[in-house]
Amino acid sequence: AGMAQQQPMYVVTTQPQVAVPTNHMSQHSAWSSGTCDCFSDCGICLCGAFLPCCLECRVAQDYGECCCLPCLPGTMLAMRTGMREQYQIQGSVCNDWMKVCCCYPCALCQMAREQKMRK
Repeated sequence: AGMAQQQPMYVVTTQPQVAVPTNHMSQHSAWSSGTCDCFSDCGICLCGAFLPCCLECRVAQDYGECCCLPCLPGTMLAMRTGMREQYQIQGSVCNDWMKVCCCYPCALCQMAREQKMRK
């Protein structure tokens, strides 16, 4: 007369759910100043106009590279593209190439202003 009642058994029928991360596309912004806004920072403008090699070295150092890097061909284009990607700035490699090749002093000053603004 001491029979224990057996408890009902439940079977789990749901599968674990996979968490799908939401794809937040990072928002790309514009450069903090335009290519031709050289006079927005007269110090950088004067350095870019009269001592561009010094400004190139400073931009390279601030980017974390050796100050002699600008002596190698094509490195300012690579730095501009890298800086644009690092700071999530709108643009393309083609646009970077056009700015560096067609308006080098202005592009260099724009890069220096961007670094200064983000420090």
